[in-house]
Amino acid sequence: MSRNYLVLVLAAAAMVVVPAQPAAAIAHGDHVPAGRYRFATKLTMTGIPTSGGGTRDSWCSGALVAPRWVITAGHCFRDAAGKRVSRTVADRTTALFDGRQVEVVAAVQAPHHDDVALAELAAPVTGIEPIRIGDTPPKAGDVLRLIGYGLTDGDESAGSPGLRTGLFVVGQVRDSLLDVSGNRPRRDTSACLHDSGGPYFSEAKDGTAILRAVVSTGPDCPHAGADFAARTDQLGDWIADTTRARPGYARWPLIAGVVVALAAVLALTLVLRRGSRPR
Repeated sequence: MSRNYLVLVLAAAAMVVVPAQPAAAIAHGDHVPAGRYRFATKLTMTGIPTSGGGTRDSWCSGALVAPRWVITAGHCFRDAAGKRVSRTVADRTTALFDGRQVEVVAAVQAPHHDDVALAELAAPVTGIEPIRIGDTPPKAGDVLRLIGYGLTDGDESAGSPGLRTGLFVVGQVRDSLLDVSGNRPRRDTSACLHDSGGPYFSEAKDGTAILRAVVSTGPDCPHAGADFAARTDQLGDWIADTTRARPGYARWPLIAGVVVALAAVLALTLVLRRGSRPR
């Protein structure tokens, strides 16, 4: 456990950057009213290394799944060679929640090459209920809602239009992916660039959102037909283990301080003992 903390601290201190990759916003979707789906997250990466030696900026979508953790697409954290990595890659990565900005200090890739990652926050987010993790796969014909901060077409210069949403119908359920196609407000409602990691979720009668998948990849937007979403229902144990096993970057300075203080007390005790030896 202590080794894991040390690795986390050294990686954060060195500002090792993870390149986030754009995927798809919601083309032909609806604007989300202020205060709705407050677990929605925009992950902004500034200074992502490129293969040519330069840098670029980008962003992904995601959802708060625990006070210190955001779920997103695994490909949002890739190195300059395009390999998914369990660390941040940009000079700076931040998470935006309902107008509040929090630094991202670490990233963990899902097992089995699933296109899912967890981003760890420097401080817990309070006052926002994390999205629930569903533990059963959706079925063909189920309707899921998607929210994301992506574009509405392929024009990168336009920037994010804000949080948008649409309804999608599940087609084929694969081992780690769902085929999902636009349903409302239009048949060609589709995920677009920078919607990567955006949550697909079902909604209970009481309005509770239940996560089923995150945006992974798909054709250029807008388009009719299927996009691909990375399933999350089979990752519940990994999500729980990760968020429990790493209690938070911000706690390390306190732990380190306690260790240093104990070491000082031990050293002083040894000195006093040596000084009181009989002659």
